[in-house]
Amino acid sequence: MDNDNTINFKDLWKKQTINQPDIQDLLTRVSKFKKAALRSLWISNILLGLTSAFIICIWIYYQPQFISTKIGIVLVILAMVIYLFVYNKLLSSYKNIDATQTNQEYLQKLIAIKKKQQFLQTKMMSFYFVMLTVGICLYMYEYASRMSVLGAGLTYGITLLWMLFNWFFIRPKQIKKQQDKINSLIEKFEEVNNQLEG
Repeated sequence: MDNDNTINFKDLWKKQTINQPDIQDLLTRVSKFKKAALRSLWISNILLGLTSAFIICIWIYYQPQFISTKIGIVLVILAMVIYLFVYNKLLSSYKNIDATQTNQEYLQKLIAIKKKQQFLQTKMMSFYFVMLTVGICLYMYEYASRMSVLGAGLTYGITLLWMLFNWFFIRPKQIKKQQDKINSLIEKFEEVNNQLEG
């Protein structure tokens, strides 16, 4: 009987020492996830901000004549501003992840971030791409109207092909990469919570 207790105690001790590094590793992964997400957010803000400034400079410098060009510029800038406005709402969610939280709190925060990311990756990204495409096509019309039919066709064709490539190839890969990261963290926290409850 005494011998059985010693074996059980040793088994429990082994399990505890195995689980402890997993939690530490998990917290490290959450920290990396948070840093990468914040870095991506700031890079998006800077790039889209600079792009908007560049487009405004083009508008001021070239003084487009067609109303379609001006509407196109406004649509492109508006698409970027609205997208960034929604994307920046994730900032507080990322900042609220800290080392003092319980596993359950981490799990709830990650699930909330996942839902916001899904909204951003589906509805907002669709809205962004539609507005961007319409805006670019309207913007290009003034300049394409001065080209030959072949030149205008090539210009629109190449631009639309690039946008389709982004939409159907690059965007799904980025979404899958983001979803895999957050799903992996959520699964790990669920495992830890199940171990602690069990």
